[in-house]
Amino acid sequence: MRAPDSLSGTICVLLSFPFIFSPCLGCEASTPEWAALLYYGPFIVIFQFGWAATQIAHLSLIPELVTNDHEKVELTALRYAFTVVANITVYGAAWLLLHLQASANTGPTPDVSDQLGVQDVPVFRNLSLLVVGIGAIFSLLFHLGTREGRKQLVEEPDEHSPLLAPTTARPLLLWKHWLRQPAFYQVGFLYMSTRLIVNLSQTYMAMYLTYSLNLPKKFIATIPLVMYLSGFFSSFLMNPINKWIGRNMTYFVGLLVILAFAAWVALADGLGVAVYAAAVLLGMGCATILVTSLAMTADLIGPHTHSGAFVYGAMSFSDKVANGLAVMVIQSLYPCSSELCCRACVGFYHWVMVAVTGGVGVAAALSLCSLLIWPIRLRSCEL
Repeated sequence: MRAPDSLSGTICVLLSFPFIFSPCLGCEASTPEWAALLYYGPFIVIFQFGWAATQIAHLSLIPELVTNDHEKVELTALRYAFTVVANITVYGAAWLLLHLQASANTGPTPDVSDQLGVQDVPVFRNLSLLVVGIGAIFSLLFHLGTREGRKQLVEEPDEHSPLLAPTTARPLLLWKHWLRQPAFYQVGFLYMSTRLIVNLSQTYMAMYLTYSLNLPKKFIATIPLVMYLSGFFSSFLMNPINKWIGRNMTYFVGLLVILAFAAWVALADGLGVAVYAAAVLLGMGCATILVTSLAMTADLIGPHTHSGAFVYGAMSFSDKVANGLAVMVIQSLYPCSSELCCRACVGFYHWVMVAVTGGVGVAAALSLCSLLIWPIRLRSCEL
């Protein structure tokens, strides 16, 4: 049952609530990193367990609800659209809180508050409290208002039913059988590459805006807001575009938009006002490849919805591991020896944005080529 899994995940997310406003007790400037890691580790584990249970249960509902390929795209696009609405709410609230803080700041050095610092800790604490509160309310509404029906074991015949029943039943595809399917790894690598582009670009966008472009801190709210707005509007075009040019070409078009963003960032020393146009490109490209890759995963599952949660879980696990390793590699190359940023950070975050969009985009293009040569098709095997 999907609803109980989602409920347990929501409870786990709420259990990590103390992590929002609970600083590491006894931590000082001289506190070793391993102590802070041991302190924050359990909160992160609880939150990630809850997030995975909620997300996978929700994604697994798509193949259960519809069987038509275009309807899968439509549901995935709608799901992404409402995800964007949630993200817009977060960044809109962040912009409002930062704006209110700037208006209330009447100190002798107002330019200092134009950059992120310790003075912004209450802003992000209040933002986290607001986000968790809104999320808890809507999760409660979902669980109270959604009734998951059980599938009928025997379907009622209608005018479209065949006169003769099929002589062979569909084989039951268990989780261990997915591991012997080449298409499982093809789609998995494509989804992992997609998540690397989306997650890493969102992670390092704030540092790129602050350190590389030297923009005021309000841009860390307005630029992601522009990205999500462009992704929101482009998500409504996913279904007609998929019908027109197909899954693979839709993904390829989104990848071209992201590569155009990477080339623009690589060739331009300073974007200025054009950063908004670049944000529109990145938002549209990320929305296109994310919705299409999720639709490809639903295509892979097909009628085997009983093991769909395992497929989504395996995809999610691979992208979490890949994102963690990628962040570790990037941070190991960080040029500054102290926490304070230096001139080397300007070029560092510039090329990080190029690498996480253009470099990973090339890897995603190679994965897409494998799907063009060997389309998604499950092999018959002994079950």
